[in-house]
This record gives sequence, C-alpha cells and structure tokens, in this order.
Amino acid sequence: MASKVVWMSGASSGLGKAACEALSQSGWTVVAGARSFANREGQEGSVHYLALDVRDDASVREFCQKAQALYGPPHALLCAAGILVFGPAEETSLLEYEAVMDTILMGTIRLTQAALPYLRKQPGGKIVMLSSVNGLMPTPFQSAYVAAKHALEGYSECLMLETAAQGIQVMLVEPGDHKGGSGKYRESTLTVSPLYEAAFNRARGVILQDEANGGSPAAFGRKLARVMGKRRLPARLRVTTLKETAAIVLHDVLPGRLFQKFLRDYYKV
Repeated sequence: MASKVVWMSGASSGLGKAACEALSQSGWTVVAGARSFANREGQEGSVHYLALDVRDDASVREFCQKAQALYGPPHALLCAAGILVFGPAEETSLLEYEAVMDTILMGTIRLTQAALPYLRKQPGGKIVMLSSVNGLMPTPFQSAYVAAKHALEGYSECLMLETAAQGIQVMLVEPGDHKGGSGKYRESTLTVSPLYEAAFNRARGVILQDEANGGSPAAFGRKLARVMGKRRLPARLRVTTLKETAAIVLHDVLPGRLFQKFLRDYYKV
C-alpha cells in the first residue's frame, strides 16, 4: 500500500526538522518545505525537499502545486514554520512584530488556505499546527512569539469548528522546552535599554537554562508521528514536562495577579 503523504513547513530546523525525520521513519512520504531548501530541492529517501517561504503567496502556491504534481493530494498538513524575537515588549520594533506574526500566524494561514482544496481530495484529512506552551501562557521578553502563538491557537480552534463537517481534523501541538533548535531561529532586538537590561539578562538566563535541560527533539518527533498515524486526532497534543504541565494548570486556576507573581519570581523579573 502506498505511504501516506504529508506536506509540511518549517522542516529545516528545531522541532520541525525532528518531526520531518520521525514522520519519514514511520512510513510517511514527507514533502518538506523551508526557505533554506531552495538550493537542495529534490528527493532523499522518503523526504522530498522543496523551497517554501510561508510569508510569500507565490511561494506557497508553487509549493502546493509542485507537491501535488509529485505525489498527489496530501493526507495531512503540518504547519511548523516559526521565528522568535527576544526583547522587551516596549522596545521590540513593529517590523520585528510583523516578521514574527507573518511567519507564525499569517504564514500558517497562507499555507492552510492554499492546501485545503488539495487536502479535501483525500478522505479524513488532518491539519497539525505546531503551537507552543507559549500559546497558553506568557514568557517575559518573548512578547511577539507569545502573541503569535496565542493567535494561532484561536485561529486553529475556529478551523476545527468549521472543517469538522468536511471530515478534516485539526490538532494543536503544544510543546514545552526542548534541547537545541530555537537558537537557529531566535533573534534579539537590536538594543535593550538600561530600564530593562538587568531583568532581560536574568530572564534570558532562565530561559536558556530551561531549553538546555529540555526534552529530546527526536522523542518529540516520534510522539507526534505516533499520534498523526492514528485515525482520530486529539484536539491538543501537549508535549511538556511535569513542571510545565503544572504551570499550565496554575495559569487556569490561580488568581491572575498571583500567577503573574509566580512567573515574575521564576524568571527573576
């Protein structure tokens, strides 16, 4: 029997790359998109690399057309493209906010809208959105990323409601900290003023330490591949440590000011 086909963005680094590798190893044919694949388009094993810039309408359309011509309509779409800007909310420029939003939110919307007509050609289509724990609660000095992931959560929940009658399942994946990867797509604001500098440096140290002690990207990829192979997807797949899971629960049950104090103490701000 022919393998199932998944189209995906953000396949060049971090958790997207880990997902690409795991899906390939578990029997999927992966059409893997990323901007950096412009110079390496072609097939390697069960992965076919194609250039894809989710910020560009023409690139998204071309990706879908090429993928369709190569392997026919997909059984699943995995949206994993993302970037992160590190800096104070007050001092992160509008251009930096736009870059993050255009990649994480608008890029996902562009690709989803372009892929849905193809996805409907197969019964039981699946759309998987790579969100984050930051789609549920904040981290200081990552406001652009947090805002984009919160928006992605809302968009995906609307999509779940609207496409269910078409037999299309939508799943939000909410990973916590994982080792490596994020440094490749994290940028910092050009300057941090003395007003924020000390708190920024303390919080940055906590964040980098959490990532260094985070989960295995390969284990994340294997878990995602197992779930995507099931007939029914959960609405959410959380891949978090016990500490992160507890923080999500506390976010929902503690009074808002008390939870804010908890986060301020944790991140030393």
